[in-house]
Order: sequence, then structure tokens, then C-alpha cells
Amino acid sequence: MRWALVGASTIAEQFMIDALRATGQDVAIVVSTSAARAKDFASAQGIAAATTDLKAALADPAIEAVYISSTNEKHFAQAMAAIGAGKHVLCEKPLGMTLDEATRMVRAAEAANLVFATNHHLRCSGSHRAVRDLILAGRVGRVLSLRLFHAVHLPENLRGWRINDAGAGGGVIPDIAVHDADVVRFLLDEDPVTVVAQSTSSGMGEGVEDSAMSVWSMPSGTMVFSHESFTHPFAGSGLEVHGTEGSIFARGVMTQQPVGEIELVTKAGREAVPYSPHNLYVQAVRQFADAVAGKGQVAASGRDGIKSLAVALAVRDAARTGSRLHVTYGDLA
Repeated sequence: MRWALVGASTIAEQFMIDALRATGQDVAIVVSTSAARAKDFASAQGIAAATTDLKAALADPAIEAVYISSTNEKHFAQAMAAIGAGKHVLCEKPLGMTLDEATRMVRAAEAANLVFATNHHLRCSGSHRAVRDLILAGRVGRVLSLRLFHAVHLPENLRGWRINDAGAGGGVIPDIAVHDADVVRFLLDEDPVTVVAQSTSSGMGEGVEDSAMSVWSMPSGTMVFSHESFTHPFAGSGLEVHGTEGSIFARGVMTQQPVGEIELVTKAGREAVPYSPHNLYVQAVRQFADAVAGKGQVAASGRDGIKSLAVALAVRDAARTGSRLHVTYGDLA
């Protein structure tokens, strides 16, 4: 397929362009709100065309799919424009600023019979899929709790709006907690019911939270603890799954690279768990292209994106109000 990139972003530059090309996709044009940035980005990435005119880019009948990686507040309008032009859409998380925005774009894509996916890369990793396989195989028995620690030190080149612009969707909750919500849903195959949370600005956030902790209740009774931060340079990341028959310790796996280690601990002892070291983004693009061709499903659907956003919004509101809140998913979830 021929693709338009909407957003001359770091994630497109560092990960998605290579992933698209690795799966035989044609990156034909980049769209940015800045003409200079679009031109420089296209030149650096070997993309033939650059523009600030999204409507003109979408009017090209040769463009079949759109990857959206602009700042969060732009996702809704850009996705709706792409859907209206008959393009398949792969959108970065969170899908929108509100649950209504996310629901409307997903509903529009479904009505138009277009493939719409959320770029939740972590569920595409071999490590997370190996953890999920262990749970499904009953290796830990009934899952009692899941602890997810995703406290990192945000690189300087990724700061900007993420740490100082609430209007653009900044803050650690829409940036990281939304990913963690998808990881929990992917691993446990159920949706959080209630959340309690606290958030703070611990040295990097300017008008937005840069650290958050929350506890979620699940329909099965499993308890989930989630920790996100932009300010922890040495914390490491990972997840733990604890069950009646064993525990899984996955260290260093909450990254965009296929790295980290997994250990299963049961009464039989400790067991290192191997996993596929494939590229997360190549996996996502391959599944997207297969779905367009009618040969499979996307890795994370639009409805998955609605649900991860719903959890993140509940975490944010619970932290602001100091209350236990029920997660509201809307009528498409």
C-alpha cells in the first residue's frame, strides 16, 4: 500500500518508517503543520513528497492508508478526515482527547468498512505474547495480581508538549498509562472495573502530571497495580503476574525494543522463558496490512484503543478527585 504519514514525529522517524518499509509498504508523503519541518523530515527520511495540506494528501486516490502520529489533540480531526476520504487508518494512542472522540472515529471507520487500528506496540512484542501464553496455559494458575512498573526517565528529545501542554494531551497518564491499560487487557483478557489513583508533578511536569500510581479491580477479582513516571532514571521497567500456582517476572520488557528477560517461578523451581525477538512495529504493520487484505486481524483494534483510553481517563479523574471511580467504556466497547 501507499501510505501518508500525518505527523513528522519522532516515533515515525525512529520506528514506523522502517517498519512500514520492512513490510513492503510505500511511504509516499508526510503531512505536518510546519512546511519547513515537513520538507526537512521528508528529505531526511527519503520520502518523495511533503505538505501541510492534509486534504490534498488525502485526495490522492493512490494513498490507501494513513499513519497518524501527531500530538494527541489532533488525532480526532485527522482520523475523521482520513476515514472520510476512504483511507485505512493506523492511529497512535490515545485515539482522542475524550471517549466520545475515540468512539466517533471508530464508529465512522466501521460504517465505512475501513480497517482502523490503534498502535499499541507492546502487545506486539514477543515478551508480552510469551507472558500471555503462560497465563493462558495455566502455568500460574488463577491470577491473583498483576504489578506493572513503567517508570522511566523521559529523554529530552521527547519532552516538549508531553511535559508542559495539557491542551495537546500532555502528561504521563495519556502517554504511558494508556499503554499499560492495553497491556493489562491483553494479558488478562478482561477490562478494569474500578480504579483508585494518585498523581503528582515530581520534577519534570509543568502543568501536567509526570508520575502516577493506580490500583485497578478486575471482573475476575485480580488486583492490578500500575506505576508510570517520566522522572525515574534508574527504576527499570517490567511486569509481574502472581497466581495460585506460580509467578511470572518480566524485567525490562516495557520498551520499544524486543529486549528484557522473563522468568517463571513455580514449586518446580525457576525457569527462564524464551520469546521471539521480532520487531514490535513490524509485527503491528504486518497485521494491519494482512487485515486490509482480508487475511487476519489488526494487533490492536479501534475498540481496543477506546478501552485503553477509557482506563487512562478513569485513572486521571480518580487522581484528581481522590475517589474510586468506575471505568466507563461507552457503547462501542
